[in-house]
Amino acid sequence: MRICRMTLVGCLLPLCLTLSQPEVGASDWPQWRGPGGTGVSSESSFPDVWGPDSNLSWKTPIPGRGHSSPVVWGDRVFVTTAIRGTAVSGASAVTHYRGEDVYKHPQSEGADHWHQLRLISLDRNTGKVVWSRTAWEGNPYDNRHRQNTYASGTPVTDGRHVYAFFDSEGIYCYDFDGRLVWKRSLAPIAKAGMGYGMSPVLFQNLLILQVDKQGMGVTTDPRKPVSDEGREKQYGENSFIAALDKKTGRTVWKTERNHRRSWATPLLVSSGNRTELISSGAESVISYDPRTGQEIWRAPGVRSHPIPSPVTGNGMVFLTAGSGKKVAMAIRLGGSGDLTDTSRIAWTYDKGTAYVPSPILVGDYLYLFTDKGIVTCLEASSGRVVYTERLPVAKGFRSSPVSFDDKILFVSEEGEGFMLKTGPQFEVVQQNSLGETVWASPALSDGQILIRGAGHLFCFQER
Repeated sequence: MRICRMTLVGCLLPLCLTLSQPEVGASDWPQWRGPGGTGVSSESSFPDVWGPDSNLSWKTPIPGRGHSSPVVWGDRVFVTTAIRGTAVSGASAVTHYRGEDVYKHPQSEGADHWHQLRLISLDRNTGKVVWSRTAWEGNPYDNRHRQNTYASGTPVTDGRHVYAFFDSEGIYCYDFDGRLVWKRSLAPIAKAGMGYGMSPVLFQNLLILQVDKQGMGVTTDPRKPVSDEGREKQYGENSFIAALDKKTGRTVWKTERNHRRSWATPLLVSSGNRTELISSGAESVISYDPRTGQEIWRAPGVRSHPIPSPVTGNGMVFLTAGSGKKVAMAIRLGGSGDLTDTSRIAWTYDKGTAYVPSPILVGDYLYLFTDKGIVTCLEASSGRVVYTERLPVAKGFRSSPVSFDDKILFVSEEGEGFMLKTGPQFEVVQQNSLGETVWASPALSDGQILIRGAGHLFCFQER
């Protein structure tokens, strides 16, 4: 099934008029999972041993809750947070449906309370808060899972501006001095009351957002019951992916997607002489031209709700999901059209995938990682299982791994950090403890490991 493309508004002009932009430095970590969106750093000067009493450079309280990762550019660190206020009488989330019936997930909550959604800038050398801005405040449009937050999408920066996406509550662009440059709302966005997660992506002069939604009612007043005529069907007929002009917030292109809710951040990959934007979806995996939103190819989807983000390397893109079905797949880049039942689908594997954490590719090996700490190492080229092992202590995991200097860092919900040696042999070379709950994924920058805990942002560096 071909995608339905909507209006393409002057997409060539802003690209032709691209001004000189700051170059991403080797030590910058400007977006979700770092410079290439893969969680791998080219640096090697990070501390192996860290904790409250070891190599702690600074520790800064962060108010509220957030699962977004810190991003770093130069001497600045940016992070988002959601601060919950008092209950508001009569306030509630948008109505959700399962089939024809009104439905509320038993773990869904939040929209009946006042919230502030903030973007915070810190000095990366001292941890001092440089500025804090309230982007939005009020009652959120939709609920979230009680374990999720209203600040779970990681911001992105180009060295001049920083962009924070809060789903229905809007996308916000600030400069490095904390001045609001522009803001806008894309659409009412609901994900069956499960909340936020997707992070924005920058490509040239474009800010790209994947908005897959599901199971919401549409009325002029979203707090009231919805008629059959105004009801969205269960599986995301109003989902879309869009690119905004990063200078103004104006929509450059917008492409419809018939996909149920997802939280996976799309990934930019190089394929020959072209750049592709790979989006994970339960129904299909789609490659778009990031300049226009036009579909390049599509492949079978991951079947489960996509939460883990794709990774790329060795001429392939790797996708996983594990909320229901356990699915991992490798797709060879460079194709076009419908890739179903073609040799472009390099391999699939039906075990070892996570509900939340994303996989990581280091060299010739792809590492899958379950929410309970079981690591599966696959040969990336073939999908052959190299080993399956459990980390030393059974823990829960929500944060995605990062890699540096031939090691992979996994951080558990309990704040336990496990350093795994890369390669075909399973070897845990170091175990550390943060002493605080961790759901956010670490950032790696200029010899510093930044880890967001439940109440603080920690910075570790060799001392």
